Amino acid sequence: MKKKAKDKLVFWLFLAPALISFIVVVILPFFMGLYYSMTDWTAVEGVKANWVGLDNYKSMFSNVAFQYSFIRTFIFTLISVISINLVSLTFAFLVTREIKFKNFYRAGFFIPNLIGGLVLGYIWQFIFKSVIPAVGSLFGIDFLKELLLLADPTLTLFGLILAFTWQYAGYIMMIYVAALLNVPQELLEASEIDGANFWQKLWNITIPMIAQAFTITSFLTLVNSFKQYDIIVALTSGGPTDIYQGTVVNSTELLAMHIYNVAFKYNKMAEGQARAIIFFLVLSVVSIAQVYYNKKKEVEM
Repeated sequence: MKKKAKDKLVFWLFLAPALISFIVVVILPFFMGLYYSMTDWTAVEGVKANWVGLDNYKSMFSNVAFQYSFIRTFIFTLISVISINLVSLTFAFLVTREIKFKNFYRAGFFIPNLIGGLVLGYIWQFIFKSVIPAVGSLFGIDFLKELLLLADPTLTLFGLILAFTWQYAGYIMMIYVAALLNVPQELLEASEIDGANFWQKLWNITIPMIAQAFTITSFLTLVNSFKQYDIIVALTSGGPTDIYQGTVVNSTELLAMHIYNVAFKYNKMAEGQARAIIFFLVLSVVSIAQVYYNKKKEVEM
């Protein structure tokens, strides 16, 4: 009994620093934020925060800029999750084949993930504004000369997706590489003997065997797409402007940037906090639903 009590004490002593930090840094601020979201708090010294109940939440859903940002975030996330996973899986298949310089390719594909979002945004800004038009002029390709990705409200979102995919695909690739290397070669060799082609092996053996990797990569790309901020700041700063329901809005001001602007640019801290709470709830529900669905598919496979 004494040994068990001692082991339990040691366990809680080791856990205490991380647990206390989590409570102080995450749990307490969350509930404080929940309280402030129901006030008219501005963070101005000497100005008392008054209780307003659910007014900030009611005004949020009738706000055109918030509605537009919400829709654009979902579009960005959906396309990003698909594009990143397709590119990553393609890279993973490439670098797990018996080809020359495959380790060089692995490193090359992964390197963009080491570049900070702000630096990466400025790199792609230079590419979109200078390199692509210059290539179009050099080879006489009018389409490239007139391709103003950062000036067209419709195309700019796809420019962001391209930059984000380029940054994040290498990281997700490494997860797929680990999963593909664990696929039993005996199964693939047996299927070849039975006459299975590449696509039959892919759909009937490889994909079911790496189903757990799909759960992890889908979760990571989903969460990071929803939270995207730094690339947008460097690449577009939320622009260019667009018209939605008769209101001028920023076409690439996704939810993370929208919340930041409301809170710090317009000094509406309580409204920004209310939108952050909704953002947290939506992201939690979508993430849990995605993990549940993928886990269920793992069992079926």
